[in-house]
Amino acid sequence: MSDTTMETRQVPINKPPASVKVQRVLKGVPMRLILLAIILIWVVPILGLLVSSFRTPEAINNTGWWTVFGNLAATDWTLSNYISVLYADFMGLAFLNSMLVTIPSTVIPITIAAFAAYAIAWMDFPGREAIFVIIVGLLVVPLQMALIPVLKVYTANQLNGTYLGIWLAHTGFGLPLATYLLYGYISGIPKEIIESAHADGATPWMSFTRLVLPLSKPAIASFAIFQFLWVWNDLLVALVFLGTKKENALVTTRLAEMVGSRGQDWHVLTSGAFLTMIMPLIIFFSLQRYFVRGMMAGSVKG
Repeated sequence: MSDTTMETRQVPINKPPASVKVQRVLKGVPMRLILLAIILIWVVPILGLLVSSFRTPEAINNTGWWTVFGNLAATDWTLSNYISVLYADFMGLAFLNSMLVTIPSTVIPITIAAFAAYAIAWMDFPGREAIFVIIVGLLVVPLQMALIPVLKVYTANQLNGTYLGIWLAHTGFGLPLATYLLYGYISGIPKEIIESAHADGATPWMSFTRLVLPLSKPAIASFAIFQFLWVWNDLLVALVFLGTKKENALVTTRLAEMVGSRGQDWHVLTSGAFLTMIMPLIIFFSLQRYFVRGMMAGSVKG
């Protein structure tokens, strides 16, 4: 049959009937309702905390926070709660101290773990398997078991109550997990890429800095979020190794002390609590795309 006489036939596309579409929509309703319930359970307390933090003590004691939506023009709104918490209760200084603790406590373990994961995954040296087994074994050791021995070492070397001491503590506690997670990603890089780099004359340092690190950004960013949030919200390690002095107290220790001394001052506690939540919320919502990519990094390589 010639091309001129060939008839173009269109294959009909069978569209699913309306009943099938309705069934698909209804099938997803329970899951959507569950997700909506989880969102409400998480959002409603935060909204109540935020609203209460801007209300006067009299308004908090007399009416519930949800009543403000019926009269948004009421005069019971104030910024004095935050001013009092930031200056009179030293929460502003505690916020800066938390940043000073959290940033190094996130960068240091990730840096060391990246080097260690690359060495264990792609470098041949004696005892490599034993080191990896030790790292995995350290993951199951409870944090509380190491507090007293480490505290004795710190006291003997005058590291207790210093920023260097808490940096080292968070580095030691976070290093096994960081190394294990980064090893799982770095070891999954195709072997041909590493061998091609070595064949082109790349040294291990060049392969690590120019090849492995750029490819491992999702895993590194994912653990950075984990470590940052964990250190920022930590109370136990901060109490043990840094103390509660006003000049070096963190937001968690400062808020815990406010709860003990000013437990009835809801206007102050809600303002202080929301200040401690601001940075974790910013970090999570601004970097959540890296968080999702890092969680999928072990099974899907981009």
